[in-house]
Amino acid sequence: MTHAPVPWPTLRRSLVAILRGIRPEETEAAVLALAQAGFELIEIPLNSPDAFRSIEIAARALPDTLIGAGTVLETADVDRLHDAGGRLLVAPNVDAAVLRRAGEHGMVTMPGVFTPTEAFQALRAGASALKFFPAVVLGTTGVSAIRAVLPADCTVGVVGGVGDRDFAEFGRIGVRTFGLGSSLYKPGFTTAELQARAVASVTAYDAAFPG
Repeated sequence: MTHAPVPWPTLRRSLVAILRGIRPEETEAAVLALAQAGFELIEIPLNSPDAFRSIEIAARALPDTLIGAGTVLETADVDRLHDAGGRLLVAPNVDAAVLRRAGEHGMVTMPGVFTPTEAFQALRAGASALKFFPAVVLGTTGVSAIRAVLPADCTVGVVGGVGDRDFAEFGRIGVRTFGLGSSLYKPGFTTAELQARAVASVTAYDAAFPG
């Protein structure tokens, strides 16, 4: 059965907080701090300790926030993500079977791409948005060149080596979606450290995209 792509949500700030390495006992305080700062998209990569437990905790704490998993590589993990209450699926690659299963669960999806071929494969498989990764390698020149051949309504996000200082530069080529990893969170950060970085990121985003 073919499912129509789930659209990328329309939010004030299209910022994905990537909490790679977070532990379940740290999760609730961390996601509440992110939500208070203004984040509405939170990703917990599956190569984090007991990731599905953390996703379950986060989804329960913030039922109105789009919580999900990153580094999703197998269809079985899509089912586990759904069972944990996750509604966002992020991957470093394009796997049509994974994207189809996510579509069956009504998930918002953002697979990783690096080339025009991968970008169109992802769109054909029903991706909600494209994650250009690692964006630091492509830069604005590379992303802009690929965006030129993509559908005008395609949501493009950049992840990997990007942070607050890059918002305005990527904004000039029409990118408004960013995944923030190590610039926002590293294992061992206190909730206060995370919240301070989250507030700084939101402030920088609002300055780059005031409307």
